[in-house]
Amino acid sequence: MDKIKVIGGQVLNGKIYISGSKNSAVSLIPAAILSDKVVIEKVPRISDVNSLMEILQYLNVDLKFDGDSLYIDSTNMVNKDITTEYSTKLRASYYFMGALLARFKKVVISLPGGCSIGKRSFDFHLNGFEKLGATVRQEGQLYTIYADKLTGANIKLPFPSVGATVNIMLAAVFAEGKTVIENAASEPEIGNLIEFLNSAGAKIQGKDTTKLTITGVCKLSGGMVRVIPDRIEAGTYILAGVMNGKNLEICDIRPEHLKSFFDKLNEMGASFEVREDSVITNKVSHLKPVNIETAVYPGFATDLQQPITTLLLMAEGDSTLKETIYENRFQNIKYLNEMGANIEINGDTITVHGPTKLNGKVVKTSDLRAGAALILAALSANGETIITDIKHLLRGYGDLIQKLTNVGAKIWLIDE
Repeated sequence: MDKIKVIGGQVLNGKIYISGSKNSAVSLIPAAILSDKVVIEKVPRISDVNSLMEILQYLNVDLKFDGDSLYIDSTNMVNKDITTEYSTKLRASYYFMGALLARFKKVVISLPGGCSIGKRSFDFHLNGFEKLGATVRQEGQLYTIYADKLTGANIKLPFPSVGATVNIMLAAVFAEGKTVIENAASEPEIGNLIEFLNSAGAKIQGKDTTKLTITGVCKLSGGMVRVIPDRIEAGTYILAGVMNGKNLEICDIRPEHLKSFFDKLNEMGASFEVREDSVITNKVSHLKPVNIETAVYPGFATDLQQPITTLLLMAEGDSTLKETIYENRFQNIKYLNEMGANIEINGDTITVHGPTKLNGKVVKTSDLRAGAALILAALSANGETIITDIKHLLRGYGDLIQKLTNVGAKIWLIDE
């Protein structure tokens, strides 16, 4: 298994260019099968994208990469059971539920994979499908969802789940009549998906709000979209600059997607300058402790909770961080403490005692964002850090090694 080796304490200077959003791309690619020939620009080269492409090829969809543009032709697509061989590689495989149900009125799929960060129930998804007129049957790990026809419905989500919002929206695109999703998630990635579907002929209103109205259409054709910048990748590299930077510039971002994150950095006294589509960061000597609570968008993103924990180690005093979205998202804490941190876990809240100095160790990534937290720790630690089980990191951070090397980090991939 490949590992990453980092020699900490290097000053980071230069420019890092942010890739297209992982969380956007993984919904856009399954959604593409609702049309015939589509183009998705600025697709990140990450393992989650590769896994989705494998599923598409299995379904007889033609694919072609040209630079960072992905051309998808599903004209000759066939509906097949998506077995564990394909579904368990990533969580976003479940978006084929809504897309295949809409196109073929039937989907057979095994439970998806992804990071083990807590319970992420499908009940909201499945209840939504049933309200649209589908029947859901489960046998072991296998779900069969089918309908003679789908009919628009009023659906109020108990929680603004991104996954359920996307899946129900995909299923509703071809449903007869109107579907209204209330308490929908309003993340920028959902807005990106709506832009794409509407460009192909869908009729979806309510972008960037918690109420979506989908008027069913008979077919989609064409469609083009540019994947928005990855706000979580941007936040991760901004943290690297706040911890180790000297005029480190994070480029190709949308600052409006990171407002709650910037609010906390300001509260800490971090040095960063927000420009139109970039942020310039610098390390400062003193940072203040803060209290953070994760929330659905536009609140503080759960995906930045683990990375910012590493920054809190530099604050002069005690910080608290409450995780409200996933109950198993503190798996990075064990390894940070082994590196010299002093962090206590109490239920859904951690207390970070700072400031503390970190020392290089052999650590393991348990999930994607825990891996990002350990990369940040390794960049700041004294000595050498070896990070193992990096498959999680590769799911969400394209060209990680090259991007950091370009700005002065001493970081290598070791093949063992």
